[in-house]
Amino acid sequence: MKRIGLTLLTIATLVACNSNPKKTDTAATPDKPVADAGPSSNPDYAPGLELTSATDCATCHKPYEVLTGPSYQDIANKYAAEAPGIIPKLAEKIINGGSGVWGQIPMLAHPTVTQADAETMVKYILTFKK
Repeated sequence: MKRIGLTLLTIATLVACNSNPKKTDTAATPDKPVADAGPSSNPDYAPGLELTSATDCATCHKPYEVLTGPSYQDIANKYAAEAPGIIPKLAEKIINGGSGVWGQIPMLAHPTVTQADAETMVKYILTFKK
């Protein structure tokens, strides 16, 4: 009796181990694009992240949460449709500061940031568009 039980258990284990669950193909095809990997898949992400990390941006901004200033996602949702024309204007806001668009708390000026670096930072921020 023990031998039959052990044999049945072994067969059941082998069947369970050899079952072939439906495999999902994650490769991109013309009919099926790969799911978006988020902002980090954008080529503007890494250079902008490096620049924003080297400044005090995180003091007031987070990618998805409102702190003192709006989240990067909120900024992107507001301005991404106007890119690329809006990029130099937003870069000037980073350099010169500003207030009134997102409330009465002013954004501090960052006069040591170059126009090119500020534009790279804006492109990074725009990668967070939903």
